[in-house]
Amino acid sequence: MTYFMSNVPEGKTYTLSEMRTLVETEKVESVVIHGNELRMVLKSVGDQPQELITKEIPLDSISEYEVYLAEAVNEGLIESYDYTRPADISSFLNILIIVMLLVSIGVFIYINYSRQGEGKRALSFGKSRAKLSDPSKNKVTFDDVAGAKEEKEELQEIVDFLRNPKKYSDLGAKIPSGIMLVGAPGTGKTLLAKAVAGEASVPFFSISGSDFVEMFVGVGASRVRDLFDTAKKQAPCIIFIDEIDAVGRHRGAGLGGGHDEREQTLNQLLVEMDGFGPNEGVIVMAATNRPDILDPALLRPGRFDRRIVVMSPDMRGREEILEVHARNKPIAEDVSLKDIAKITPGFTGADLANLLNEAALLAARRGGKEIVYNDISEAVFKITVGPEKKSRLISPEERRLTAYHEAGHAIVTRVASRDVRVERVSIIPAGGAGGYTAFSPNEDVNFLTKNQLMTRIMVALGGRAAEEITFAEISTGASQDLQQCNKIAREMVTHYGMSERLGNFVIDKDQEVFLGRDYSHTQQHSESLSTVIDEEIKKILDDAYEQTLVILRENNALLEALASRLLEVEKIESLEFEELYREYAANYEALPSDEDPKEKVIIDPSMDEHRELPIDSSSEGAGESPNDPAVSKPGEPQQ
Repeated sequence: MTYFMSNVPEGKTYTLSEMRTLVETEKVESVVIHGNELRMVLKSVGDQPQELITKEIPLDSISEYEVYLAEAVNEGLIESYDYTRPADISSFLNILIIVMLLVSIGVFIYINYSRQGEGKRALSFGKSRAKLSDPSKNKVTFDDVAGAKEEKEELQEIVDFLRNPKKYSDLGAKIPSGIMLVGAPGTGKTLLAKAVAGEASVPFFSISGSDFVEMFVGVGASRVRDLFDTAKKQAPCIIFIDEIDAVGRHRGAGLGGGHDEREQTLNQLLVEMDGFGPNEGVIVMAATNRPDILDPALLRPGRFDRRIVVMSPDMRGREEILEVHARNKPIAEDVSLKDIAKITPGFTGADLANLLNEAALLAARRGGKEIVYNDISEAVFKITVGPEKKSRLISPEERRLTAYHEAGHAIVTRVASRDVRVERVSIIPAGGAGGYTAFSPNEDVNFLTKNQLMTRIMVALGGRAAEEITFAEISTGASQDLQQCNKIAREMVTHYGMSERLGNFVIDKDQEVFLGRDYSHTQQHSESLSTVIDEEIKKILDDAYEQTLVILRENNALLEALASRLLEVEKIESLEFEELYREYAANYEALPSDEDPKEKVIIDPSMDEHRELPIDSSSEGAGESPNDPAVSKPGEPQQ
């Protein structure tokens, strides 16, 4: 009706009395009261159009007009009547005031709560950040830990104690209150600790050593206290501190004056551990790969009184680890995990897990439904050398030099080393190297003889010797090889007593400088002895280089054939290398192996190589093996 009225033209102005007369004379068609405004539409008379009359009425008279107009409709004086009540401004203002008051109260409460939260957060600095694993959700057991038979046996009595503490307390026995797991990264120290908690079905608190120390003095000690208080309430349980060397370093080793927050944290840790009673059932386990920098008080009996060294797995251990990680992967039936274990010396449990994952990714990339042997072998090369860079442009001169360089490495390896097999020779750039030679040992080696170390030096020098014989000049491609053979020679003279002039005289092994403790470290031998050491190192290198030149000159036909084949196909695998060696070697001798080379690892040409397969890389040279070159296993990468 309001819309209809808006289309009616307004007429002349009437008074309220006149408008009332119009209603009573039945000249009005419809009436609307909107707020305090009265709108009246007059009936059309003949050719005269409708008119709209508007008039404001007093608010206190609205109810009177409402009654009057309703009666007019009933009496038939007007056709329709509509009434819209006026807005009550006072009610709206009251509602607005109430809403604003509630909002103000809410803001006040929020600000007050936030201030209290800041205070609580400030106080929470002293709370432990250890994560508690629910024993019912910890599914890790000793069955998930492979390649660590002796380590699991050492920890078995800890599990028994956590299950039956009364059995030991009744006999007056006190279980070791602290167990230190020492080993290289990736050897499974954390996994062993989780397995102990899983076997015993007890709560497992895990925290990193760096989580204790903050910029605020006293926070670390407070967190240690809170951690042990919480653990005692959950006893029997396990506290595992990973990378404990972050908080457990030698005290007094800093050069700065003043209070050392880290030392206060360590002191509190020592007090908490030494305060254990025989029935408390809290076992502290810690892991580190730097036991040499730990404070002696931390390692004494009564604290960490049991030390378990977690070694890299041997071949049998690697095979067991591979079986664990292959459980949920579709491995092809013809894949022998034993063969994989043979070509992965030096791999830790974490490395082997990563190896199978990389193999699965390669299988998915080629669209396979299962992981075949070539996927795993290529993953080995990808991990140790890096992905091949086939798109990299190399000049013909550099390509030819790389071919002879890598051929030199391979030939010296085959002739001088009776305990390793050349697996691949490649001149395809991979990682940071222009090429590489990969070889694997027949068995794991824990100790090396002087002849074996000399052979390693000769293998490293094989590339440079081949360059000198072929091109009558040398390049920078052997820079990494020279660093490696110089390091081995220095180790032989200064640490292993393999020098003719020095005999059994050795020099303290250099360690990483530990600030404060080693600040005043002085040289413990004379300048004249340093000169003798340098001369002996040079003699070893010169003798090894001369022997390397002799081997390559005697096998020059093999050097030319192998380099030519590399220039043609870029990559040669074990079987083809053995065929070339059999045909062109000056004095052919079969490898001392019980297996036919055809049944050994034949790697499909397409990728790279493995960390413990010794790798000699030319040109830009890749990184060194993580193991000490002087004592590393023959399967480690030489680059």
